Amino acid sequence: MTGRVVAVNLGEITEAAWAGDASGRSGIDKRPADGRVEIRPGGVVGDFIGERAHHGGPDQAVYSYAEEDAAWWAGSLDRPMRPGVFGENLTTSAVDVTGAVIGECWAIGSTLLQVTKPRTPCRTFAGFWGVPDLIKRFTAYGAPGAYLRVLRPGDVGAGDPVEVVDRPAHGVTIGEVFRAVTLEPALLPRLLDVPELPGSLREKARRRLGVATES
Repeated sequence: MTGRVVAVNLGEITEAAWAGDASGRSGIDKRPADGRVEIRPGGVVGDFIGERAHHGGPDQAVYSYAEEDAAWWAGSLDRPMRPGVFGENLTTSAVDVTGAVIGECWAIGSTLLQVTKPRTPCRTFAGFWGVPDLIKRFTAYGAPGAYLRVLRPGDVGAGDPVEVVDRPAHGVTIGEVFRAVTLEPALLPRLLDVPELPGSLREKARRRLGVATES
């Protein structure tokens, strides 16, 4: 089955006590946009990002989550999971997001996006959902979604096919990186030789392994 975009979601400004931003504002509450949406190297046009110290930037320009994993959460929590409720810009169908290889390239609409790293859950996410132990549960389930960098700007829309046009041979996946930095540190050495992984995450792995930092 060909993967496709179910929805392109944009963050609304939400003011709440659980918001991670010092101003008490968050853009985690994203809603499906009408029509086509422009994507630039710095992010999705029209998307609000509250806490830019930890969200956004070239290596986290776009966040994708699979509707199949959203369906698992709907059953687990017995609540509907609409597109955007994970704070994702792209809700996908028939795309193995957890199994996506770091550095893998997706052609969507007129854009070319590259898989960079998994999402790490935070207290803002838990507060938005109203599930106090969400970080623990999200980590245990191990389907974190994927951040992407923009190799070719363009526009995307609901219904666009998601075509994997390149996949690095190293084979290190979103799920493996997530497990390495959370519950399975024995996997950390695998991260050191992944050139497409953001440098900050690779250096974090080096520090935890006691390996000298790159010059």
